[in-house]
Amino acid sequence: MPDINVILVLIVVVAAMFFFISGKLRFDLTALCVLVVLIVLGLINTNQALYGFASSATAIITAMFVLSAGLVRTGLVEWLARHIDRLAGKTEPRLIVVLCITIALLSAFIINTATVAIFIPVAIMLAKSRKLSSSRVLMPLSFASQFGGVCTLIGSSTNILINSIATNNGMEAFEFFEFGPLGLVMTVVGISYLTIARWFLPKRTGEEQNVDRYHLADYLAELQVAENSSLIGTTWEKSKVKKDEKVDLIKFIRNRKETSKPPRTKIKEGDILLLHGNVDTLIAMQDKYGLEIHAKTKMDDKKISSNDIKLVEVLIPPRSKLASHTLQNFGFFRRYKCVVLAVQRRGKIIRDRVAEVFLENGDTLLLQADKGDIPRLLKSSDLIVTNELTELYVRKDKVIIALFLFLAVITLTVLNIIPILAAALIGAVGMVVSRCLTIEEAYEAIDWKIIFLLGGVLPLGLAMQQSGTALWLVNTILNPFAGCGPIVVLALLYLITAILTELMSNNAAAVIIAPIGLSIAASMDVDPRPFLVAITFAASTSFATPIGYQTNTMIHAPGGYRFFDYTRVGGPLNLIFWGLAVFLIPILWPF
Repeated sequence: MPDINVILVLIVVVAAMFFFISGKLRFDLTALCVLVVLIVLGLINTNQALYGFASSATAIITAMFVLSAGLVRTGLVEWLARHIDRLAGKTEPRLIVVLCITIALLSAFIINTATVAIFIPVAIMLAKSRKLSSSRVLMPLSFASQFGGVCTLIGSSTNILINSIATNNGMEAFEFFEFGPLGLVMTVVGISYLTIARWFLPKRTGEEQNVDRYHLADYLAELQVAENSSLIGTTWEKSKVKKDEKVDLIKFIRNRKETSKPPRTKIKEGDILLLHGNVDTLIAMQDKYGLEIHAKTKMDDKKISSNDIKLVEVLIPPRSKLASHTLQNFGFFRRYKCVVLAVQRRGKIIRDRVAEVFLENGDTLLLQADKGDIPRLLKSSDLIVTNELTELYVRKDKVIIALFLFLAVITLTVLNIIPILAAALIGAVGMVVSRCLTIEEAYEAIDWKIIFLLGGVLPLGLAMQQSGTALWLVNTILNPFAGCGPIVVLALLYLITAILTELMSNNAAAVIIAPIGLSIAASMDVDPRPFLVAITFAASTSFATPIGYQTNTMIHAPGGYRFFDYTRVGGPLNLIFWGLAVFLIPILWPF
């Protein structure tokens, strides 16, 4: 029977996993709640409360966010993205291979969410010019960013995290390219698999219009102003409809021509108003305001757009200020002058009361915007316009400085001249001092959710070790397999971590499993390094669900994917990587 501290830590671990998996609380808030509970229950002392925030892993990851932003803001990544068209050829397999190689190479050194954010609209445009659905290229794009992330020490936040856990436990730090041999094998195998598995990728987005994809037809109506209408003589802007009904004016047609300023045009008999809103409201408006249904023709994209008015699809990326806000309290219309027609979240369409919906990272919004307002959307760091090439206002005169600072960080780390923490901080501060980034952009570049996640869950890993919980789990669950040898245990650790990563934050999964890996290595009297490598690779490669990795979530809506598209294409790839890891890790990192 475990002692009381072990039981308490187990309860905290199970509760944390429940909230991480269910999504009932944001993962960073869950982590902070875990930290508070550990302190209140006395499972860590007050001196250890800031262990996660003071960790070298947290500091390195923070610096890498800034370093990556410097490379993006100076235009290096964008330049590469815009110049792969010539290399991509005309065929689908070649396009997939070129995109995968490019994104994997960049993701080995740059935070992969930043590179994927830039490449989403580029990949969509490349696919469109070749008459391909975007769903054929976006999933390979996300997966390839994970391939590249396991090739270097800084390629993934999980790599940096496991390295910190290793050094805190008296182990030698991982070298910069130590993960490279296994990472390169997995990258080559992964890209080869994707060129074959492309037959299983869906052909969905690109063949459907936005009106169809967002199921808008029932929420749009052409209403003609009748002879007795109470709206005659007023403008839409000043009418009671604008004040009393949650309905948006999309178009104002008079004598078969669109008016240039719909909200400010005085309404006359016979005018046609294209309205967007709740079906029941639109029907009730006919009698209430003297309007008549004008057209029963099928709504399509052309019906609600024109030369001056465009339909635009935007994605809410990680670190967007829109996340956890509603359109109403964010002041979306005031900032961007656009009408939001619908929201899409992991395949679910939200069309009713969209202004009151709390938005999340990975949501896509279908907007109707004046042509002149689109540049404002393209400039925003809180949105990615997926059907236009994003306009990064880059500092091209600083690109050499940014590249020099980046190469300096790698050189100093690889040659062991200074620790990676010092090198990363020099690079990050250098980016700001040299004005590759402003200090405000540096703060915005940091994914504070991940920082607070680490601040909360790293003490949980510490509590698991100090209380003996990790050792108890080993003796209870893994020791029966110890007699089968360390390779079997390694396979189990990889599999458990991979499953958890598909369901919750990859960093949280790594922190929970790493102490167990260290304890089983000690009980078997073998080197823990192979176990930590297995946990790193399992937590850094998530292909079977759209929620297992941030890049999977980012491409979900723009690609028009469904949950089981990931399982069908990514599930076998997870199994292939598992087999490669179990075979190669003991060879590259002997027990």
